[in-house]
Amino acid sequence: MELREFNNQVHPTPDYPSPYGSQHSLRLRTVPAQETSAAQFDWASPPEDAEDSNEPRNLRELPLHMGLKRAVWQVQQMRTPVVSSSWNIKQSQTFRRFCEVAKYVLSYFVLWKRGIQMIGGHFGGGVQSYFLFLRFLVILNFLSSLLIAAFVLIPSIVFRSMNFNSTIPTVNLTGVEICLQYDPKPDTLMVFITYVLDLISGTGFMEYSYLFYGYYNNSMVESDGFSYNIPLAYLLTASFYFLFCFICMIIRMGGTSRVAVVTGGGATGGYSTLVFTGWDHGLQGDRTTNLKQSNFRNRLQVDLEEERLKKKAASLTLGQTVSLYALRVFLNIVVLILIGATFYGIAKATQFSQLKQKETTGFVALLLQYLPSMVITASNFVVPLLCDKIALLEKYSPSTTVILALLRAVFLRLVSLGVLLYTLWEQITCEGDIYKENCIPCNYYYNEYKCWETRVGQEMYKLTLFDFLITIATLILVEFPRRIVVDHCSCKLTQWVGRQEFLVAPNVLALVYSQTVVWTGAFFCPLLPFINTIKFILFYYCKKITLFQNCQPATRNFRSTTSNFFFLLVLVFGWMLATMVLLYSVTKIHPSYGCGPFRFYPTMWEVVPQATEMLNNTSAEFLFYIGSQKFSIPLFIFSCVLLCYVSALTSVHGKSVALLKSQCKLEQRDKQFLVRQIEELNATVQKEQREPQQPQRGTDTATRWNQHDNYAFTRDEDPRPY
Repeated sequence: MELREFNNQVHPTPDYPSPYGSQHSLRLRTVPAQETSAAQFDWASPPEDAEDSNEPRNLRELPLHMGLKRAVWQVQQMRTPVVSSSWNIKQSQTFRRFCEVAKYVLSYFVLWKRGIQMIGGHFGGGVQSYFLFLRFLVILNFLSSLLIAAFVLIPSIVFRSMNFNSTIPTVNLTGVEICLQYDPKPDTLMVFITYVLDLISGTGFMEYSYLFYGYYNNSMVESDGFSYNIPLAYLLTASFYFLFCFICMIIRMGGTSRVAVVTGGGATGGYSTLVFTGWDHGLQGDRTTNLKQSNFRNRLQVDLEEERLKKKAASLTLGQTVSLYALRVFLNIVVLILIGATFYGIAKATQFSQLKQKETTGFVALLLQYLPSMVITASNFVVPLLCDKIALLEKYSPSTTVILALLRAVFLRLVSLGVLLYTLWEQITCEGDIYKENCIPCNYYYNEYKCWETRVGQEMYKLTLFDFLITIATLILVEFPRRIVVDHCSCKLTQWVGRQEFLVAPNVLALVYSQTVVWTGAFFCPLLPFINTIKFILFYYCKKITLFQNCQPATRNFRSTTSNFFFLLVLVFGWMLATMVLLYSVTKIHPSYGCGPFRFYPTMWEVVPQATEMLNNTSAEFLFYIGSQKFSIPLFIFSCVLLCYVSALTSVHGKSVALLKSQCKLEQRDKQFLVRQIEELNATVQKEQREPQQPQRGTDTATRWNQHDNYAFTRDEDPRPY
């Protein structure tokens, strides 16, 4: 009865008489009579054999308030027969409820959650994506630091302090006695300024410490049946460190790419989804509500900007399109010339620094040591700024402009780092010829690089430290004074300059560059991930302060959906560069004789076959089988087949998404057509009501609309029966 009364309230009886005697409303006029029972709800629970029952769908579609629907659902549950698996159902419900509570509790421990939400509300999803990326790198570096500390740092400290029995591999060192001389220990009495210079440059007391490669032993500790091979642990930890970082990036890229594929790189479901279903009704307080409103406004600005540029691009003539593409080609040539000049300058600065720093001392020597870092940092600041100005002339969409600037800048930074490493490699290996005079008898340039691994680690340490110092100096000496001048000076020049905008592409690129430097130097400076963790934490607070105090919202917003994927993609490029450096160093370059855990091995990889020989026959044969062609070729074929299957599946899903989107567009057009028809009909009815009534020519004449009889608008007749 309550349902029938509710139905009568929603569909009241029409005021005009009906020749058919029907009490149904105009809305239900076209529904066949045999389907009227579907609108009435059956309180009985569905039978057990009705697997395709539509009762939950009918309950969901009934025009009832939530309290009545809940009561109906409870009655259905009461009439459901108890089965033997009720205990399992209760256990699953309890476990699901526990997971929800645990997820809710853990959400309070998410790093910088409130701060990043505030940033997204004030400055949009693009700026928020930078801080999410920064948080990901902080967690990644922290976990990597724990991995290195657990298997390399802590065992080395314990074994060195407790004097365990250790064995050193015996090799023939005849003819290479000069290569064993390496004593970086500083004098006991030193001036304070010397300590400061050593701390900044990584030399002196810093060089012979756990910070760098040269301090670790090449011994295998044995005690009461326990053995620990430090060289093997050092190499395997570095390998697992790179593998762990790669897996974390792939997992995060998977989640980001799913969002990008679903949205198609555009607005998520159009404006209707954002306006009608995007609001969070659980928000409380004016602060959170205002942040959500600001976030909505930024997203709508991005969508409108994208649509405006698409319409403008579609309206270009053939001549305008050709001239636009010609301009873009010319600007790309200019960018390549700038990047090439930067590479040449970095190579010359590195060669000059390595040759002259031994001839000077004090502050001049420090400047020469930091000369490659200063040239790289200056070029990474000036050239991307010019590239950003050039990208504005190419007239791309905001998201495409950010991605293009990001790719250019990441190419500049990563290749500049590669130029630095290549220059060091040329000098360490005598340009690849170990039979030159400078590389005999040590197989590397001993006179200049007594412990070349530590020297490479020092270069990466200086790049990391110098990047941090430049960021702090820019914040204090440039950004704060600019804000003060703009706020307190009313001249036209300062108002034209205005407050700075937080440019996402250069800032993300700085993070990618810093992380690439850490990956490159982690093998030669094991504590570098821990240093980078502290550096990124300080970066977060410095960038947050300058964002709220010194920056204004960007005049051109961009969509963060696709940009998040590209941020991780360029990070993978940096990981690949660092991986190539590690593989080449481990397999090709001869280790230093006087330092490090691989000092008596011909290559660093040689420790793995020697450790394999110490295993039993079954384990050794299994490992050799994994590394043989019998295993690698089938694995490669299976990977190719799996990749083809996933690619085909992705293509099918993409076509399905495109088809559904086209159907949604057609439905929107149909709705717009119906709305226009209703407006025309209302206008016609209002016009007829304003005109004087004419005498009727017949008693059975119906109002005609588009040459069709429509009994709904006949004043003397009711609608058709239900």
